[in-house]
Amino acid sequence: MPRVLRIINRLNLGGPTYNAAYLTRYLAPEFETLLVAGMKDDTEESSEYIVEGMGIKPVFITDMRREIRPSSDLKAYKQIKKIIRDFKPDIVHTHAAKAGTLGRLAAYNCDVPVIVHTFHGHVFHSYFNPLKTALFKGIERGLSSISTGIIAISELQKQELCQQHKVCPESKVKVIPLGFDLDRFHATDPAIRDSFRNQFGIENDDIAIGIIGRIVHVKNHPMFIRAFKQVLSKHRGKVKAVIIGDGEDRQKIEQLCQDNALRYSTPERPLKEFDVVFTSWIHNIESALAGCDIIAMTSYNEGTPVSLIEAQAASKPIVTTTVGGIANVVLPNQTALLSDSNDDDAMAANLIRLVESKETRDLFSKNGWPFVKERFHYQRLVDDMRSYYRFLLDAVK
Repeated sequence: MPRVLRIINRLNLGGPTYNAAYLTRYLAPEFETLLVAGMKDDTEESSEYIVEGMGIKPVFITDMRREIRPSSDLKAYKQIKKIIRDFKPDIVHTHAAKAGTLGRLAAYNCDVPVIVHTFHGHVFHSYFNPLKTALFKGIERGLSSISTGIIAISELQKQELCQQHKVCPESKVKVIPLGFDLDRFHATDPAIRDSFRNQFGIENDDIAIGIIGRIVHVKNHPMFIRAFKQVLSKHRGKVKAVIIGDGEDRQKIEQLCQDNALRYSTPERPLKEFDVVFTSWIHNIESALAGCDIIAMTSYNEGTPVSLIEAQAASKPIVTTTVGGIANVVLPNQTALLSDSNDDDAMAANLIRLVESKETRDLFSKNGWPFVKERFHYQRLVDDMRSYYRFLLDAVK
């Protein structure tokens, strides 16, 4: 039985955790997998409950963290090498940047036969200054040279990696979209919607526009606030903004609400009358999706945005920026309205269009489930990865 050592940056809420968990759990018994994870930031919500719920017991590397810290990174690298020597994997598969750097170097220096890396996103724009970005591109080119295979999670991401940023040759890249357990989002129970709205003070006839994810720079929440301000000024009906998640920029977004004369409610300071509600983190995200009428995304950069896949599974219409792999996970003008990441007015116009047209919302809702069920179910992910592992192992025999 081939052994896979799977290494992920950290167990924080998001697509990478689900991807690593499904592959660890469902590639058995053909592949024996050990999951290794670094440590999440204090500002992030843990996703350990996801892997624990699947009966997976990860090994934690306490020195592997998001920030670049040479002394800690060296300790983490040595820990990974020890795990490789003890576990003796046939495949080391890394997920995301920090794990990809330390894990691939350790695997290469321990003569692991197959080294695979998945880009769940990338940091080649909208994260760092040009000098640091160029440095990271150079590092990734070097890591590409020691990788047996590289996985992109969308065709657009493959184009960015190979053609735009030139960090790896197309011959090494395999496109394998993410996969999820989407059935729980598709189940419709009016009581779940009512419960969510009652919890956060959203009235039954409010049109609730939700945005889901970490409140950090790359998610561009200021655009959402500015666009929502336009919605309020132009739409005469009742509408609420629902910010689901938390992060290091939350106080900035609260201040932006205040600067725009938007009343905002928080778990620490709940208000009866508000325009914007901050829910903080919600584990059962299906309840949040059930409680919202429209899901928005305003990111500068995305790999495969999980929240948009889940939103379509929950039959929710979408308004989003068109960046990264987003165009690969929605159907433009059928499940989602798209705009540029620097165009507040277009974002606002798309939000207003959905707010004011129940017919359009209903049409987009109808189209979402069949689309994501076919393309993003976890069984398809597992089947694709199983075939790719077999191909790579056969190639190095």
